Amino acid sequence: MSPKVSPPPMSKSLSTLVTNERELSWQVASNLFVSFKYAWAGISYSFQTQRNFRIHVSVCTLAIGLSVFLQLQAVEIAVIGITSGLVLALELLNTAIESLVDLTVKQTYHDLAKIAKDCAAGAVLVSALVALLVAAILLLPPLVALIISAF
Repeated sequence: MSPKVSPPPMSKSLSTLVTNERELSWQVASNLFVSFKYAWAGISYSFQTQRNFRIHVSVCTLAIGLSVFLQLQAVEIAVIGITSGLVLALELLNTAIESLVDLTVKQTYHDLAKIAKDCAAGAVLVSALVALLVAAILLLPPLVALIISAF
């Protein structure tokens, strides 16, 4: 017999994003489509509620678009895509960790909660800086050459 689990407390702002379909999401997804649906719900939630995630998506789109425009080699575009994807993945993990910490400490201050949140945010920052370095190394030379050739 499975234990009864009470639903998590939800604020009014979250109730619009979390529907009754997610009520039993803690159970194993019944099929692959449902798994993708839950994953998309997480991405959608982050995009709707996390300013930094929207910024990272925009910069990622710009970097890949610029890579294609500058006709970089496929491997260079792939490297920019991988590093950008890593930033987005870590931003999603950061959101998950922050939510879990808030749930655990009931949104009160705790030194260990601060450490967990700060370290998760630090992981995003490190990956974003590495992605910026990679983009600068791969995008700046052809971009500068294009600008100089325009004059």
